[in-house]
Amino acid sequence: MSDTPILEALAQALRRLPGVGIKSAQRMAFHLLQHDRAGARGLAQALEQAVARVQHCTLCHTFTEAEVCDICANPQRDASKLCVVETPADQSALERTAAYRGLYFVLMGKLSPLDGIGPHDIGLQKLFTRATNSVVQEVILATNFTAEGEATAHVIGEALKAKGLQVTRLARGVPAGSELEYVDLGTVAHALLDRR
Repeated sequence: MSDTPILEALAQALRRLPGVGIKSAQRMAFHLLQHDRAGARGLAQALEQAVARVQHCTLCHTFTEAEVCDICANPQRDASKLCVVETPADQSALERTAAYRGLYFVLMGKLSPLDGIGPHDIGLQKLFTRATNSVVQEVILATNFTAEGEATAHVIGEALKAKGLQVTRLARGVPAGSELEYVDLGTVAHALLDRR
């Protein structure tokens, strides 16, 4: 592809997507230009509009086109509950369950000292301000169950408990419909410890 610098630039741009290596990026670039030029134009326009118009909600940090997202602006939501997630994708997953009717705070990351990401980098002060607004009664920590997610949940939990808030953590355990013999041992161990 070195004789076509524009095609090479397209492949390099596609490589920025998570999980896309050089060969996949090249296949995508070739496919779009060879078989789906209309799709390529649509993709380019959608990306351009998203970059120009999508911003962070001033209250919860999720993506929105307005100053305040639809969830934060909805008076039917339970403002006494605040669910803390790492990313807008995590928030979207929780919303799709239709099991939670409270509000959210999106960290836009997680603590990772090895990567140089500390409390100031993920907006913990803004979270603490929102959580202590005298309306929030429970903060639900829904960070991922990775080492960084657990550390993030621990730091947030300890700080908010010290401020007198009820702090809960998402439960973890055996997935519905699974058989114990096929579930990894760490999950089974946590399910036993967190049984109710």
